[in-house]
Amino acid sequence: MTDEASIDAAMAVMTAAFEPRWREAWTREQLRDSLVLPSTVLLLADRGGRSTGPDEEVAGFVLSRQALDEEELLLLAVLPSERGRGLGTALLENYFRAAKRRGVRRIFLEMRSNNTAHSLYRRCGFEPIGVRPRYYRSDDGQALDAITFARRLDV
Repeated sequence: MTDEASIDAAMAVMTAAFEPRWREAWTREQLRDSLVLPSTVLLLADRGGRSTGPDEEVAGFVLSRQALDEEELLLLAVLPSERGRGLGTALLENYFRAAKRRGVRRIFLEMRSNNTAHSLYRRCGFEPIGVRPRYYRSDDGQALDAITFARRLDV
């Protein structure tokens, strides 16, 4: 289980990073409950994308869940003030190395079709593999497709 300071750090980044209209941010309870499972990993990162603890300045994080040799990237967040500086790429590369050490061979993620982060994921080797039509809803009821991406780590 992750300590409360790590949850605090992730919540601070998530609150700043996610626009409320897309309803993507998790609640503190959802985050805490997910971290009870031993297969869920929270990786906090500094401004360089390197793994850090909650007592340092946290600029981003990855939350993922592993099942055998596959992993789902549940959340990735970067402080808005740190965007466009390579932090997302560095954070993903650090996450890939850590996942590989855990025996992960393939990573999946899902995102709304109009999320600008798709370019980051494509640059980092993710390929679209599926679509869920009208899966997400914005706070005003707008329906958006979900795009599923995958990336292999063993090639």
